[in-house]
Amino acid sequence: MSEAVPVLDDLRRESEELDQLVVGLGDEGWALPTPAAGWTVAHQIAHLAWTDRAALIAVTDGDGFGRLVEEALAAPETFVDDGAEEGAGLPPDELLSRWRAGRDGLLKALAAAPRGTRFPWYGPPMSATSMATARLMETWAHGQDVADALGVARVPTDRLRHVAHIGVRARDFSFGVRGATVPETAFRVELRLPSGELWVSGPEDAEQRVTGPALDFCLLVTQRAHRADLGVRAEGADAERWLDIAQAFAGPPGAGRPPRAAGERAAGERGL
Repeated sequence: MSEAVPVLDDLRRESEELDQLVVGLGDEGWALPTPAAGWTVAHQIAHLAWTDRAALIAVTDGDGFGRLVEEALAAPETFVDDGAEEGAGLPPDELLSRWRAGRDGLLKALAAAPRGTRFPWYGPPMSATSMATARLMETWAHGQDVADALGVARVPTDRLRHVAHIGVRARDFSFGVRGATVPETAFRVELRLPSGELWVSGPEDAEQRVTGPALDFCLLVTQRAHRADLGVRAEGADAERWLDIAQAFAGPPGAGRPPRAAGERAAGERGL
């Protein structure tokens, strides 16, 4: 049995919740712009379908994935957008069917993967658990873009612990990709999950600390909200710097999202 079974259940639920947001949309809904510049709701789902397919090929066909890497190297600045653009041009029913088939195939392939197997990826090779966790992080983050486009407030769940895990694991990458010095010591991260449970990482006596709601931390590391609009706090200069540059995704530094206008932020804090 695969080592990834627990996170696969959470990945399935995360995907199904996003599916429910888009399944009843008409053409106008699929064409709504999302906070990602140039991407509609259809682009967001197309990107997930494209990435799920790439992950499935990585798990089942190493040579085939090598060809995908060659395609990426031939167009490193555009291959992600190109994949989303191609899928977004499909009729919505066909796009949704393609996404469902791809994610279902990936779930089955990861569930059947022998323990200890590592699969090629665009970065370092990944275990089944890491692959599933990364897919959950992306599904949640792009699902947030869809929810924002539709004006829907999603109910956060403790599945956020997977996103938080990747965000913490990506700390050194966040510094390195910007040419900054990577901190030598581990940080303590304490996040309150929606259930009230405390999720922790790092030594309890660490001098550099990050605390706050898990939802806010996940919005920060996926760059779905600006730090100024979130309740994540840092203690220590290195931790402060990290919260300014954190990213849970591979690739070059993202531009992030601008802070909300002061009036909008004040209304949000009052619950209006």
